[in-house]
This record gives sequence, C-alpha cells and structure tokens, in this order.
Amino acid sequence: MTTNKIELRTVNVTRYITPLREGGSLPALAEANDDFKYVLKFRGAGHGVKALIAELLGGEIARTLGLKIPELVFANLDKAFGQSEGDEEIQDLLKGSQGLNLALHFLSGALTFDPVVTQVDEKLASKIVWLDAYTTNIDRTVKNTNMLIWHKELWLIDHGATFYFHHSWDNWEKAAVSSFPYIKDHVLLPQASLIEEINDEMIALLHDEKLKEITNLIPAEWMEWEGTDMKPDEIREVYYQFLVKRRNSSNNFVKQIQDARKTLI
Repeated sequence: MTTNKIELRTVNVTRYITPLREGGSLPALAEANDDFKYVLKFRGAGHGVKALIAELLGGEIARTLGLKIPELVFANLDKAFGQSEGDEEIQDLLKGSQGLNLALHFLSGALTFDPVVTQVDEKLASKIVWLDAYTTNIDRTVKNTNMLIWHKELWLIDHGATFYFHHSWDNWEKAAVSSFPYIKDHVLLPQASLIEEINDEMIALLHDEKLKEITNLIPAEWMEWEGTDMKPDEIREVYYQFLVKRRNSSNNFVKQIQDARKTLI
C-alpha cells in the first residue's frame, strides 16, 4: 500500500514570547529558528513526556484520517534558553524542558470554535467523534472544544489528553477494547449521525503499516520513564499494539457513540 510517509521537522526554539493560558501544562507562544511562531508544549509540564506522546500520536492519527491539524514539529530547547526569564515558575518550566519538546504551528487569527455559531456537517462531525473515541480523548467538550476556525475551516488542536491509559500503564489490553463512555460529553456528538457509515473508511486509513509509522515517530528520549524497566522499543510496541487492537475493536466504541446519541433525542 502506497502512502505518504510522515516526516516531522525539527526546529530550535529561539524566543519565548508568552504563556498562552493558566494551568498545569502552561503551553507558550514561541518563535523558532525558521522564523515561524509555534504553540510550544513542554516536556517539563503537567504529565510530562506522556502528554507529548499523546499530542504526537493523536495529532498524526487525526491528520491520517483527513482532518485538519496544525503542523507538528519537534522543538529543541537549548540549555541556555530561558535563563533571562524573570518569572520563576516559567524559568523552572524551561529548565525542566531542556532537550526535545513538541510544538504546533501557530494559526494566527484563528477563532475558538463555538458550536452555537458554527454548524459542522454530519460527516465531518462523525469523523471527529470517531477519532476521539478511538484515541480515548476526554477533552473535546462544550467547555473546552479544542477546535479552531481558521480560514473558514475547522482545525483540531490539543490532543494531550488522549491515551489516558498510559498514565497508569496497567491493563492496556482492557483499555484497548473499552467502549469509552466519556464520548457522551463530546461537543459534536449531536451532529455525529454517520458513525456507522464512516467506520470502515476510518479503519482502512489506519492500516498496520501506517500505525507502525506513526508510533515510530515517538522519540526514544520520551520513553525513558521512571518506575518501569521497559525499554523504549518495548513501550513503543505497546502503543502500536494498543492502536491495532482498538481499531480492530471499533464496533465497541461505535456502539457506545450510537447509544450516547440516543439519549440526546
């Protein structure tokens, strides 16, 4: 099967501009040596490298399914970066994030998606709901849509809350076949009426070769975890097997989506 190979660029962060919101993750607007601005996600924040892995996998799976997400790049933070930062919390964050981080191309002028203002067509809504059930994304709700309108098109952002099974790493096999009840809170659930119709299309796009390619993107230095004797290749293989098993069990979460939609009627 011929597919376009996924390749992520690597940039060097040259300027920290401003934090984008309060909270544990403290993403920031930053500039890199290619003169573009990025939303920078730090390895030293919140859930650390696991959030970066989730962002990487969730984002590239979304792109594979034909959904729009900003370009993802690996972002290097030099040891000297941020030494002049006056805010102690931010300085600690920068010091704890030296090395390889992840960044999303900044969509200048984009507006936060408002479900009251913008109507999403049924097929697009169904694809996004399917994606989030597949990746176990708990963070695409009315309170926090994690979607933007840019150039009159819908763009997906912030996939750091996907694959939450990896925070405990226990019984990933069970998590892979779960029905994902949190889908009941999805902001696009009311419009997702074509879930069953698009299921085969989504499965076909996520063939084994593509899933292996996506999981191979995870840098080895993001898989040096405390509390585990697993090697990076072994951790990467678990992610791959999780994605394969969940794809093969998609009927479980498709039925959950359909049942959740019935409660809305």
